[in-house]
Amino acid sequence: MDDTEYGRFVDWDKMEGGGQEQSTKVLSCTDFQDLKQMARQGHWAKSHSLRAKVYQKLIKEIPCRTVTPDASVYRDIVGKIVGKRPASSLPLPEFVDDRQIPSYCLNSEGIGAVRKIITCISNQFPDISFCPALPSLVALLLHYSQDEAECFENVSRILACNDPNRRLVDQTFLAFESSCMTFGDLAGKYCQGPHKLMVAVSEDVLEVYSDWQRWIFGELPFAYITRVFDVFLVEGYKVLFRVALALLKFFHKVRGGQPMESNNVKRDIQMFVRDLNQCVAPEKLLEKAFAIRLFSRKEIQLLQMANEKALQQKGITVKQKRAVITHLGTFTNTKRALCTLSMPYLLLLFHLGRFYLHCEGHEPTLLLIKTTNQEVCGAFLSTDWSERRRSGNKLSFFGTGECFVFRLQPEVERYEWVVIKHPELGKVNASSGDNDANSSQSAKDGIDPSDRLSPFLATRHFNLPSKSASMFMAGSTDCIIIGGGDGQALYFDSDLNYGRTSHCNTFNNQPLCSETFQISIIEVWGFKDNVNNDGAHSALP
Repeated sequence: MDDTEYGRFVDWDKMEGGGQEQSTKVLSCTDFQDLKQMARQGHWAKSHSLRAKVYQKLIKEIPCRTVTPDASVYRDIVGKIVGKRPASSLPLPEFVDDRQIPSYCLNSEGIGAVRKIITCISNQFPDISFCPALPSLVALLLHYSQDEAECFENVSRILACNDPNRRLVDQTFLAFESSCMTFGDLAGKYCQGPHKLMVAVSEDVLEVYSDWQRWIFGELPFAYITRVFDVFLVEGYKVLFRVALALLKFFHKVRGGQPMESNNVKRDIQMFVRDLNQCVAPEKLLEKAFAIRLFSRKEIQLLQMANEKALQQKGITVKQKRAVITHLGTFTNTKRALCTLSMPYLLLLFHLGRFYLHCEGHEPTLLLIKTTNQEVCGAFLSTDWSERRRSGNKLSFFGTGECFVFRLQPEVERYEWVVIKHPELGKVNASSGDNDANSSQSAKDGIDPSDRLSPFLATRHFNLPSKSASMFMAGSTDCIIIGGGDGQALYFDSDLNYGRTSHCNTFNNQPLCSETFQISIIEVWGFKDNVNNDGAHSALP
């Protein structure tokens, strides 16, 4: 193997298949769709030198900040920063979060070079406060660099990318934590089976998902991470989410039927990913990753925005160095998954009068409670609470079939309107006369029918055999009720201190927590429309 051009830092004896074939080819394709297919199919996977040339070309095309450190900067500063200290003794900066440098079949010179490059990056990028993926990124690119300076420049260009639509590497704790929460949201939507397993076997599912980037940058065998990185350089950040979801799916398939202990779930996933070559080929991993349907970059961006906003409201900033708050609770992780196109914001409340004061004018809302027994449950409520006034002082139900109730702890369960799962209970009312009458009534009441969250799930469109199947939400000065008919899904007293829960006909639910409970925390969240700001509410102080 002639490694004079690329491969100086590689221990070829450890490389799978030994030295790979050399290639004099260069990447001539410029069409994005063709390039994407070539990357996914491993077009340059069999040639170390071709992959190196492709990486150089793709990285040079990344739009960067005007002042981005290059190879000449590294040559100028490395001697001053490192001095005469042996590279092996150089401490890694705090922002890599104590991550070990993956060997990736590097020789001893390569391992030392990784430490030197990271030390110089820390000097040139003072804004980086949290970047645990950096050691893996440097070790990987060192494989495909002629020298340390070239590797430094390549990593710097990735870190300095300034294209707002091309997020590459998280560099702050705020960005990292929001990515972990976004992964949890996506897992709940696209990997429901594996997600339910994680919820069932782990005490803190967000803590498990906080390792999702480590599965890729750290645990994946070298032959796998290079294939992932091929596509990542072409398609960007969304590839990482897809691959991590695929890993979760394979873990569930292989380990789902085996007993697991809650305190070992993180370790079990790490070991599974580390030994992935025993059960899944790189091609199968990518095939599974890109087989996830209806998964878009736009959805990821909206979830990231919502999660970052929620974290900022909890006090997390871009300058945060590490997790001073290890877990923000199931509240924060769940509310964006319920409404991915909207930005959540907290409506403050303490007693029932304040509840109505802050919630009226907001539609929909998300109610979350945590009991003194550490149980977590709540409800998604489709309709403005001001609707309760239409019946005067009489307690009466309102709302639409968009409403649902749920339990998050000790296990996750959602209960939708009973008619959704059993449509035979409500035959759609197709009478145009009735619809016209309802529209006229709405106009008289000053309500624009188009403002309703989901007119197709309004009870007026269904011939229901009993009103008990449509008791969504009710409120008075004495109490709040969610779900009715032979019981109440949730009931709160006027002080928002005590409550009860039971089966009800509207949602056909089981009790959401202990049948009588004391409230420890209660939150109500509104949603700001990210797509159409014309109708957006402003957050209350």
